[in-house]
Amino acid sequence: MSQQSDVCLMLEGTYPYVRGGVSSWVHQLIQGMPHLSFYLVFIGGTRESFGEAHYELPANVVGIETHYIMEPEASVEPRARKVSEKFMQQWYSVLGHFFDSGEALSRDDLDFMLGQLAKDKGFSRKDFLFSEQSWQVLLLLYDEYATNQSFIDFFWTFRNIYSPLFRLVEIAREIPPTRVIHSISTGFAGFLGSLTKHHQKIPYLLSEHGIYTKERKIDLSQAEWIKERHNVLDNSMHRSNEQTRLMWIKFFEQLGRTSYAFADKITALYEGNRLRQVADGAPAERTQVIVNGIKLSRFEKAYQARSATPPKIAALVGRVVPIKDIKTFIRAIAVTCSSDPDIQGWIAGPTEEDEDYFHECEMLVTSLNMESNIHFLGMKNVAELFPQIGVCVLSSISEAQPLVLLEAMACGIPCIATNVGASAEIIHGMTEEDRQIGSCGWITNIASPDRIADAIKQCFHPNTKWAELGDNGRNRVIKYYQEEMMFDRFRQRYEELI
Repeated sequence: MSQQSDVCLMLEGTYPYVRGGVSSWVHQLIQGMPHLSFYLVFIGGTRESFGEAHYELPANVVGIETHYIMEPEASVEPRARKVSEKFMQQWYSVLGHFFDSGEALSRDDLDFMLGQLAKDKGFSRKDFLFSEQSWQVLLLLYDEYATNQSFIDFFWTFRNIYSPLFRLVEIAREIPPTRVIHSISTGFAGFLGSLTKHHQKIPYLLSEHGIYTKERKIDLSQAEWIKERHNVLDNSMHRSNEQTRLMWIKFFEQLGRTSYAFADKITALYEGNRLRQVADGAPAERTQVIVNGIKLSRFEKAYQARSATPPKIAALVGRVVPIKDIKTFIRAIAVTCSSDPDIQGWIAGPTEEDEDYFHECEMLVTSLNMESNIHFLGMKNVAELFPQIGVCVLSSISEAQPLVLLEAMACGIPCIATNVGASAEIIHGMTEEDRQIGSCGWITNIASPDRIADAIKQCFHPNTKWAELGDNGRNRVIKYYQEEMMFDRFRQRYEELI
């Protein structure tokens, strides 16, 4: 058996296989607590969605395991199987929580899952796929909850959604002993945290950067794999597609409720997200806001190298993916250049996560004849990048507490951000005392290139006190957003739980 770790981190689709964002935060957290040992459990969908690790694991990481829970398992020859009626009643009860309950799964439900799921003498994945009793459960659920959906769509959606639960149970039973579980989201990772907490009888800390359930709803609303095949004369297929979406949404909502129910402490990055957690089922007394922080010394040289006047360069630093809404930034630069052709738009961030979207962005730049003004830089060291620019732009349609704004502010660079997550309180202040420091930029509407363009032009206007705006941001970081403040708060949470 492996040596006991201090903290077991549950990581879904992030560190160490995805760069930036939450992954950077996880790396920062591990490095900032060298006195603690960390064991990493990575959960991904399919192997092809992730490449090699992008981070060198710190010395205090004592182990890592990687699981792809949406990959098809080795083919199994179908044959008739029999399952205990008692097991099927318990399984039907568990599934009922996913379909029609505002309540989280109970300890008894998790006892059943850990004790019987994915076991040959219990309720195996083969039993789930091929037993007569499992078929009867599927029919009951269809008749009770999904008669507006085509049965074929329901059948395959049901299998795709619930097969990963068997993998999660197997993983939970095999995780080496640890002193505390820390999941960095709800979803599959948070549900695995609940299973592992219940299995090992240890404390569980849950942290959310964004609200996972909300983000999955955004993904599902845009999902092209849920085909819209209806026409104006026949909307039956449309209803079926909406039922498919609803099945997935209810599934993720239940993963979130159970994650909240079993977590001993729950952290959010700002008050708006904490209130959203409570609305989604988190016990209010277990929730707390812990803001992110950055290492100020890393940006000292960048601040000293800041230009006396603003370079006419607006930069978006982030992954080239739809949720960052790179296309709105591209259009905003095009609008800005119509009145000032000297302005440049830089996009600095990895492009490999969604190659189709990256190519769409490249085509948009070409169609707008902006090749000489808009440039994709790939990954850059922000401490070297920020002294070269005049304003940092965030055009995302969803965020929590964007680190990139804090990093730009530490360099004395003003910011423009859409009104998502904590952006407004980062730029304008979160309390009356904080607001006395002064604003460090502009907040705009989502998907509004004209508003972003107006803010860029205002930033570069001769009458704008550009350096003062930048200094306001730096002073805000110094007072509220340094990484040692964040480390101290998480050390306290770990110590309390352990």
